[in-house]
Amino acid sequence: MWRGLAEFLIQSASELHVPPIVKYAAFSLFADRFYSSLTRYIQEGHDKGNWLLNPTRESNLQLFALISLWISSKIHDSRPLSVKSLKCLGDKIIEEQHFTTRDFSEAEIVFMQVLDFDIGTSNIAFIFLEDFLVQFKEVARVGEFVSFEACMDLMDLLYEKEETSILYRSPRSLAASVLVAAYVITVPKQRCEFPVLSWVKFVTSIEEEDVVESVGEILKHVFEHR
Repeated sequence: MWRGLAEFLIQSASELHVPPIVKYAAFSLFADRFYSSLTRYIQEGHDKGNWLLNPTRESNLQLFALISLWISSKIHDSRPLSVKSLKCLGDKIIEEQHFTTRDFSEAEIVFMQVLDFDIGTSNIAFIFLEDFLVQFKEVARVGEFVSFEACMDLMDLLYEKEETSILYRSPRSLAASVLVAAYVITVPKQRCEFPVLSWVKFVTSIEEEDVVESVGEILKHVFEHR
């Protein structure tokens, strides 16, 4: 089910035209916290009498994915998404059920309760990646060849697979690995002379061996995807 939910969130972010920070902060809220905490929340009996969680239907989880975008846009966008725009999109792409604006408001409260109202998004891979990319372009000419779009494609791919989405639990390390993977993929071979691994270790204090291992895992999934 997870891959379908990840693809749903990616599609929703695209159709709503949200900035990348809103999209990846929503992923952090939905995947790293809400989805991973949901089983424990239900096992503790907090779902009793709540139709949004009992039973946990795919359509309800899709609603919560839209809620994550809504909350993220309130944090990171000067013009947050309106409940009307979210409902219109939900009516269009959620097949099993149509939700009312009141359902969206109720789902937002439930979402926050599952997260124990922890909606901080400053410690996410996307923010670290943006910072690393700016620094990299300042010190290396080849930085201009590292595609920001390629970095985002890699992040999407990692979220689409539940076994790799756990990499987001170490956001700083993942951001460094995504940058190196994008470097390997997008920088022309004849220009691959900058000691990117040494630079990453200098900036992040992450051992080169750990970065190489993570990059290998990322590239393996890239080639499997193709």
